[in-house]
Amino acid sequence: SRAASPPSPLWALPEELLLLICSYLDAQALGRLAQVCRRLRFLSSRDVLWRRIARGCLNSGFTQLGTDLAAGIPVKERVKVSQNWRHGRCRRETVLKWKCKQVAFSFSSFLMPWMELDGEYLYLSQAENIQAYHISAEGTGLQHHPHAIFSGHQEDVCRFVLVNSHIVSGGGDGSIVLHKIHGSYSVKFSAHEQEVNCVDFQGGLIVSGSRDRTAKVWSLSTGRVGQCLHTVQTEDRVWSIAISPLLSSFVTGTACCGHTSPLRIWDLESGQLLTCLGTDFHRGAGVLDVFYETPSLLLSCGYDTYIRYWDIRTSTRKCIQEWEEPHDSALYCIRSDKNHMIASGSSYYGVVRLWDKRQTRCLQSFHLSSPTSSPVYCLRFSTTHLYAALASALHVLDFTAS
Repeated sequence: SRAASPPSPLWALPEELLLLICSYLDAQALGRLAQVCRRLRFLSSRDVLWRRIARGCLNSGFTQLGTDLAAGIPVKERVKVSQNWRHGRCRRETVLKWKCKQVAFSFSSFLMPWMELDGEYLYLSQAENIQAYHISAEGTGLQHHPHAIFSGHQEDVCRFVLVNSHIVSGGGDGSIVLHKIHGSYSVKFSAHEQEVNCVDFQGGLIVSGSRDRTAKVWSLSTGRVGQCLHTVQTEDRVWSIAISPLLSSFVTGTACCGHTSPLRIWDLESGQLLTCLGTDFHRGAGVLDVFYETPSLLLSCGYDTYIRYWDIRTSTRKCIQEWEEPHDSALYCIRSDKNHMIASGSSYYGVVRLWDKRQTRCLQSFHLSSPTSSPVYCLRFSTTHLYAALASALHVLDFTAS
């Protein structure tokens, strides 16, 4: 009688069935599966298998809603790098230095570098200019000379935003300047009586906040460029501002020197106050940075040393989560991956902290200016690198290092 043929191995199944089976495996099991044979090595590296795992990781490029912000980078590689973020494994480097005229640091609007990331370029404000630097292929180094320089202010740039190939900046001279990155087009107009501490730009509208205790809405539509649509009397110095992703409202963070909440949301179309966030701010607990994750989720930080996470769908009186800076330092800047990770910059010794929203304590800390002290004025990160701008230098943390 004929001998029975040996059963086919599991990996001889159709690819659709193999992918379904492998979708139940965790990262460790997928790694072991990749060692079986070439076909399973290729199969176990497919993005569809790692996407579920990546959504639970820190800074893997996926938002809470599942949107992929880093398409084009293999998801498996992002999961690997995510473990370095979690465990603080990175290589540190100072990539730019500049002269610092300040002796004592305070939250004035002058000599405070600000930056934005855009693909292969990093945009950094230095004095009255904004300079664009090409980032090396490894993501760590910058070209020695700036690729482009954007000027127009008579005094230092306070803050700027980069949206849809346009730079909008506010300066210590009270003006707002609009640059088109690819071209010579630029517009400058007088905006406030004192320095413009903060700006945002979305949907053809600019919002600005100033030390003169006002926030303003500006039009950029054809024939109305630089026309003020609304002036909001905030009764307090405005340190931070952001337009909601729905383009229906904007939030202001103020110095909290009066009796009103430093966090207030205003209607973008009418300029009317919609709501105040929080009721337990202490006098002087100014909000130095705000960041929208979604139209309803908002992060804030400032002088009172807390990171606060707001969900305006549930309550405007109390935040849904908060984290305290462990060394009682003011928090100058904040950013999130729009999922699980938050990065914050402190006012002393260039301390950058990483936080996991699912935990109550700080996850990792990096001291970038010890033994001298400097605030972290601005930070930005990709899935592989974090850039921090201090008083006299730009530092980068490279998390691709093993």
